[in-house]
Amino acid sequence: MAIETLEFRAEVKQLLDLMIHSLYSHKEIFLRELISNASDAIDRARYESLTDKDIAEDQNGWKIRISVDKSAGRLMVSDNGIGMTRDEVVKALGTIAHSGTKEFFEALRNKDIKVNPELIGQFGVGFYSSFMVADRVTVLSRRAGSGSKNGVKWESRGDGLFTVEDIEKKGKGTDVILHLKDDEKKYLDEWEIKSIVKKYSDFIEHPIVMEVEREKQSELDKTKKVNIREDETLNSQKALWLKDRSEISEEEYNEFYRHVSHDLAGPARVIHYRAEGTNEFTALLYIPSRKPFDIFYKEFRIGPALYVKRVQIMDHCEELIPPYLRFIKGVVDSSDLPLNVSREILQNNRQVEVIRKSLTKKVLDTLGEMKKNEFDKYLGFYREFGKVLKEGVHLDYARREQIADLLLFESTKTEEGKYRTLQAYVDDMKDGQEDIYYITGTSRSDLLRSPYLEAFKAKGYEVFLMLDEIDDFILGGLEFKGKKLKSAVKGDISLDKSEKEDREKSKDRYKKLVVFMKERLKDEVKDVRLSGRLMDSPCCLVSEEGDPDPNMERLLKAMGQDLPAVKRILEINPVHPLIEAMNKFVERDVKGAALEEYVDILYDQALLLEGSKPKDPVALTKAVSRLIVEDLEHSAK
Repeated sequence: MAIETLEFRAEVKQLLDLMIHSLYSHKEIFLRELISNASDAIDRARYESLTDKDIAEDQNGWKIRISVDKSAGRLMVSDNGIGMTRDEVVKALGTIAHSGTKEFFEALRNKDIKVNPELIGQFGVGFYSSFMVADRVTVLSRRAGSGSKNGVKWESRGDGLFTVEDIEKKGKGTDVILHLKDDEKKYLDEWEIKSIVKKYSDFIEHPIVMEVEREKQSELDKTKKVNIREDETLNSQKALWLKDRSEISEEEYNEFYRHVSHDLAGPARVIHYRAEGTNEFTALLYIPSRKPFDIFYKEFRIGPALYVKRVQIMDHCEELIPPYLRFIKGVVDSSDLPLNVSREILQNNRQVEVIRKSLTKKVLDTLGEMKKNEFDKYLGFYREFGKVLKEGVHLDYARREQIADLLLFESTKTEEGKYRTLQAYVDDMKDGQEDIYYITGTSRSDLLRSPYLEAFKAKGYEVFLMLDEIDDFILGGLEFKGKKLKSAVKGDISLDKSEKEDREKSKDRYKKLVVFMKERLKDEVKDVRLSGRLMDSPCCLVSEEGDPDPNMERLLKAMGQDLPAVKRILEINPVHPLIEAMNKFVERDVKGAALEEYVDILYDQALLLEGSKPKDPVALTKAVSRLIVEDLEHSAK
């Protein structure tokens, strides 16, 4: 059988039904789409009127009007833009996904015209969103510059059929009349219309007007009030981000910040710039000065508002900002950003990633400038958002060192409430020091008393005091300026060569004790070894490199995480009198129940020092009490 080439067939009624009920996630979008279409029609008329004065037709100002007829259940969106002829109406409204805007652009490209009007329509489907709320839609239109009052009426119930007839229409432009469904009459309410316009179309360049009823003082009788109807402009038309920075006052910036963030406090910094080149967009971003209460909640909404040619597409666009910068507020406006057909979702492509990279770099560079030139202001920001910013070290590998350079920490060399940077630490490192040391915990005072810091203090090594729960998880393994961050409670610590050599010499002396303790604690610890970090305390528990920090382990368990059991290493201080006394027992081959009890007490002491609970608090209490009694009786003799 010969190969046949056939066309796909579409069931128009089913296709319309799919578009009407499945394309948009919110019904209110219909008004945004109609206003966008009206704006495009005005932009096109204004553009063509530059070369054809008849298009203007005694123009008194470009305008979009919303009219309500509650008794008839009708909502009308009108414009005095370019309008359509009968043939154009049939082609534009009778052909699904036919975009007049797209066609207009093609014509402009063919004419090689460089300066195009900014029109948003690209798929030709926004108009059909009207059928989500209307069971019948009527369109009245007349082409501008035609020189007559001959217009056209198009009408459909969204069932795959439509009618067209010639009419007389006084003014140019288009009226879209929605005969609302009984359960969608809320869209006739003044408040509902205003809120939708404010949300999606507040920055449309042309005024969106609606006649509203207002109570005013009577001019004839000042003691009485009368109801009058007058036009009110519903949109601000002030796309602040499109103005030049030199034209915007600080108060205007702050007012817009309150509008987009609902935060009464002023921003810590304003970032306003226009990216030009292959991918053009304008960004007006704000670094807040105060942390939202819900910033760590899963439901927290991330990202700036996204506009395409002044029309809001998304009020929070997560794709344009990384999660660790989720505190950023503002808007991004692009003239050519690719969207999906409903204009509610970004298409994944390189252009989105370019904008994201640009915004991220700009924010991080701005924070770096604040830290360098306005440290007090930066410190205020960091106290609010430092914990969020730290996430970037883990999430953004390419920028982790730049983000790390923005972090601030208290240390053993600072007073409480004072901070050091990683760069300052590296600049002050001792000769031969290879690592940046830190310790995690919940209290500065507890950390400063920690036995893990004894050797560091004695030798003058600085240690960062990290008090956020996530610090060890995020910063463990970080490398900054070629120096690794190393936990003071993990791995083997050797702060100088001579100390390490002394420890090696002590191994033979304490070999029997170490073997005895390993055997006694084989179910509790991974290993027993001599310590290089202890000076005054007899023992401590340490983790292997890569194992979870005890502080993080306790936090995860408190959150209900089922963690596998991880044995730690017991380190003993070879110069402590208690260890020396225990070693003498072993050397004399006294390895009875008493020594086993001492080992158990030592292990429980190590657990207490790291902030954990002893394995048997009752047994520990009894053993300590008995030893105290024995000591007192011995002293009394």
